[in-house]
Amino acid sequence: MKRKTRAATAIALSVGIVGGGIWAATAFIDQQQTLLIERCTAAVGADEHRLDPEQASNAALIAAVSIDRGLQARAATIGIATSVQESKLRNIDYGDTAGPDSRGLFQQRPSQGWGTEAQVMDPVYAANRFYQELEKFDYVTMEVTDAAQKVQRSAFPKAYADHEPEGRAYASALTGNSPAAVNCILKRTETAGDPELVISQLEEQFGDQNIQAEALGNEVHVSASNTLGWAVAQWAVANAKSQSSVAVSHSGLQWDRKAQAWKQAITEDGKVIITLARSNGEG
Repeated sequence: MKRKTRAATAIALSVGIVGGGIWAATAFIDQQQTLLIERCTAAVGADEHRLDPEQASNAALIAAVSIDRGLQARAATIGIATSVQESKLRNIDYGDTAGPDSRGLFQQRPSQGWGTEAQVMDPVYAANRFYQELEKFDYVTMEVTDAAQKVQRSAFPKAYADHEPEGRAYASALTGNSPAAVNCILKRTETAGDPELVISQLEEQFGDQNIQAEALGNEVHVSASNTLGWAVAQWAVANAKSQSSVAVSHSGLQWDRKAQAWKQAITEDGKVIITLARSNGEG
């Protein structure tokens, strides 16, 4: 009887220890998630520049619209640097003392002919409108700050130069000229991903003539290679938080949300595959 009691006690203690270990491990992971500061970086050469996920998503949009318009990567550099100065790459619905009706990523003013308030608050419209003005002159041969000023007509014409390095780094990556240069460190997903929404955003920003995509289960398969392939892949990484993506693969590499990095992988030639969470808490 004593042996049975001792055995039962040992089993109970073992279960308690295992259960306690599982609880401790879960608590540790939850604490890591709570303390994690979400961020995206663009590393080109020795330089690395950090944005939060919202800012990175807007930078990706600005770059995608430049690709849709057939512009050189320098246009995206100018666009991103301008938006960093004007709105910190946020789609804000207010202006400042100098321009109280300024709105959106580029702080465009309806009173100065940039469009209606609803239009300039639409990031895709705002980026297209910015490039519409930029295309009127030879921006390729101009300093970034001079080209930005020629479009924006700011009271602080030299301020754009301060953001040229980060503009160049993100533009180089997000136009596909610097492969696997964008990485995002994110918490676990909060919702399941929506493949049709991802396809809709791809087509709206890159232009449906550039994008051939299909939804296969919880994956989005995009036919794209070379610089367009890397532009789409890094666009997907920059949007991983809002789209609940857990992996992006292209050209022998895969960005993994859990690993928080790009790593070697077996991929399909000429394809970008965006894998979305099936439920919350993945990654």
